Amino acid sequence: MKQRDIQVLQEMGITYWQVRKPELFPNQVLPVINLPAECKLLFITAEELDEHDAWLFGRILSSMKLAPSQALSLPLSALDQIAEHHLDWCWFAGCQGAHPSGCQVLNSASLKLMHNDPSSKKALWQQICSYDS
Repeated sequence: MKQRDIQVLQEMGITYWQVRKPELFPNQVLPVINLPAECKLLFITAEELDEHDAWLFGRILSSMKLAPSQALSLPLSALDQIAEHHLDWCWFAGCQGAHPSGCQVLNSASLKLMHNDPSSKKALWQQICSYDS
């Protein structure tokens, strides 16, 4: 199933099921997620974003000179399914994981926690700026 299809299901409130122990199903083929070529930032979080979180996310993207169309959000469990990509950034918000190769990694608190915590915003900004130097 393509990532766009998964996002459409999520927006409709339909759960997308994944096998947690694929080794129990040796003939099962894991779906591969093909990221669009214009996707430059992969946002990894376990939380659903509300309108306030989306606003903060958009502000951070614009400070990185990225458009919302250049970012995609995935749950941590989907990282193993990513095929080839053109990512510049992989941002883990409120979780940790193995990032796709060849991209710059950002780690931060979840967006929900960042709203009222200037120090976590500052720490994220310092990580972003460290890649520019």
